[in-house]
Amino acid sequence: MTVHNLYIFDRNGSCLFYNEWNRKKQAGISKDEEFKLMYGMLFSIRSFVSKMSPQDMKDGFLSFQTSKYRLHYYETASGLKFVMNTDLSVSNARDTLQHIYSNLYVDLVVKNPLVPSCQPLDSELFGTRLDSFIRSLPYYSPRAA
Repeated sequence: MTVHNLYIFDRNGSCLFYNEWNRKKQAGISKDEEFKLMYGMLFSIRSFVSKMSPQDMKDGFLSFQTSKYRLHYYETASGLKFVMNTDLSVSNARDTLQHIYSNLYVDLVVKNPLVPSCQPLDSELFGTRLDSFIRSLPYYSPRAA
C-alpha cells in the first residue's frame, strides 16, 4: 500500500503544487507536459462522466483505476483540484484529499498573506506538513518504492 504522487491544480489548469513519494516510473516527458496531460485527462473524464451518468451526480467522479494504480480526485467549491495516485489497495482517499485541502491548504496557504494566490506554491511549511501527513497515513508504505 502506498501513495505515489499528489497534484494540486487551480481552476484554470495550472499546477500549483506537485510532490511524489513512491513513484517508480517517470513519464519520460517534462513536468509541464505531464501537468497539462493530467489536467486534460481530468477535464475529459469529468465531462464524460457528467454526460453519461444515468443520474445527476453531485460529486462527479471520485476515482478511477487502471491495472497498476488508482487516481483519487477531489474538487473544491472554488475550483481547486486535488489529485492523488495510489496503488490499488487504497479504495477511497476522498477524506484524505478533503483533509489536505481544509486542514493544510486552507490553513497554511489561503490564510497566509505571505503566500501569493494563483501561483505555484513555494511554501516550505506546506510541503513539510503535507509530507508528514502523507507519511502518517495508514496506507503509506515507504517500502513500496
